[in-house]
Amino acid sequence: MANNTEQKWQIIAKKKKDEQYSRLPTEWLLNSSPSPDVRTYIDIPRKSGILSQEELRITEEFDATALAEAIRRKELKCVDVTKAFCKRAAIAHQLTNCLTEILFDEALSRAKELDAHLAAGKSPLGPLHGVPVSLKDTFKIKGYDASIGIAALAFNPATENSVLVDALLKAGAVLYCKTNVPQTLMALDSHNNTFGRTLNPFNTLVTAGGSSGGEGALLGMRGSVLGVGTDVGGSIRIPAMCNGTLGLKPSWQRISYAGQEGGTLPAIAKLGIPASAGPLAHSARDIELFFKALAEQKSWEQDPDVLPSPWNTLSSTSGRKLRIGVVRRDGVIEPHPPIARLLDEVASKMRHAGIEVVEMDITPIFSQCQSLANSLFGIEGGNAMFDLLESANEPLSPWLSTRLRRKEPLSLEKVRQLHAKKTELQTKFLKIWKDATGQEIDALITPVAPHPVPPIDRWNGVSYTSSFVLLDYPAGTVPVRFFERADMQGELPNTKPLGSWDKANRELWNNVDRETYLGTPLCVQVVAPKLEERKLCEAMAAIETAIKGTGKGPASKL
Repeated sequence: MANNTEQKWQIIAKKKKDEQYSRLPTEWLLNSSPSPDVRTYIDIPRKSGILSQEELRITEEFDATALAEAIRRKELKCVDVTKAFCKRAAIAHQLTNCLTEILFDEALSRAKELDAHLAAGKSPLGPLHGVPVSLKDTFKIKGYDASIGIAALAFNPATENSVLVDALLKAGAVLYCKTNVPQTLMALDSHNNTFGRTLNPFNTLVTAGGSSGGEGALLGMRGSVLGVGTDVGGSIRIPAMCNGTLGLKPSWQRISYAGQEGGTLPAIAKLGIPASAGPLAHSARDIELFFKALAEQKSWEQDPDVLPSPWNTLSSTSGRKLRIGVVRRDGVIEPHPPIARLLDEVASKMRHAGIEVVEMDITPIFSQCQSLANSLFGIEGGNAMFDLLESANEPLSPWLSTRLRRKEPLSLEKVRQLHAKKTELQTKFLKIWKDATGQEIDALITPVAPHPVPPIDRWNGVSYTSSFVLLDYPAGTVPVRFFERADMQGELPNTKPLGSWDKANRELWNNVDRETYLGTPLCVQVVAPKLEERKLCEAMAAIETAIKGTGKGPASKL
């Protein structure tokens, strides 16, 4: 019986967690929780005794591309692959609290149907035939909640699928779980009152990121081989960085975003900055597999926002030498010493791999992006979200409680002025894609963040990620290596901070025990011109190949 002093949201949250727990098979439950002094959970699935040797092989030695090929050749069965990832996701969830909706039974039934389809001599449904795919909780799957951690949205199952969900099913994917997000989707650490906090499996002292933090943690634990998140300020790229995976935010009209739950009014994002849906994965070729598979499904026939653009019609860098720019700073927040050195490392590896590297200083215009993006994020004043929270007497989570409040929506004239400024900036940025000699620059690398993966609830500014949403440039994250003791060296200049964001960033280096960062992934961001996702995938693949020359990438630790 409920305690009479409990608020409505607390009662709902308990019921939701009970429902979630009931969907975990008892034989997949861990015997005990890790000791509080255990900082990394990465090895626990392997040692748990729950996964067979074959299931360990399936979840650790294949990327999505290799799994799809093995299934097509009938070297692996869809049901065995699905069961392996369901089991590993269950283990990952018990350790990191990364899941929301659990669809294991439905996934195993679909996998059996997909096996029967191939056994009957029929061609695969699509490029993702039998590949398990996890989804951020915002996506709607018929029969399951898309509560995004908000009590008022719980126990209200979707009556139809998001457009992207239908496209993934048509491509042959097996959908088996949805993943955790921050309350309001406006934080960079995934905590909400309904499901709780998601932990970083590499280092529990630091954030798993947000808002696709559950996706990041699940992939970091190898509980997913291919996931889908969303990004409007860095919400794919930041969790990818935090958990050592690749992730890509496309231009907003590339992949369908329709039919998702965001806790906002319909079409409100089009008055500000539209979000994008995109993949998180373990290899650059899996990122491209995702885009190829979705392009084949012609989502533009169901979603008017998606541009009709088959993958092979997009520009390619094939057959010529890549030219990649290095953008070291944004003029708003100065990177920490290890981040600055990381760009040097990657630039050196690119040169060694035959990529032409071009140093770029775009701070005069880069520095104008963050404040404008922040203004456009807030045009509605957050009122729809506050209405939802207040309907169940739900408070803001602690981190948001001092940062978020109701505001008056901006006037039409103010919104017009902001968009005029955005257009002006986008026009200026067009010039960065050619150097002084008029030669084309294919892509650029820059930090994902000016700091390493920070302690829980300590993520600083998002200027390095939100700027490319404002500009509508596709941008991805590529893991390089892990933070080591040598990375603790170096000091920031003893000069006046560039501003309040820079001041806070300095505290993450000067006033945090730098040992906290040990074992956390270090990544770079790769950016391409608007709607040039194919070119971006090729640049990410080339950089990934250049980095792997050392064998020190995050994947080597899994």
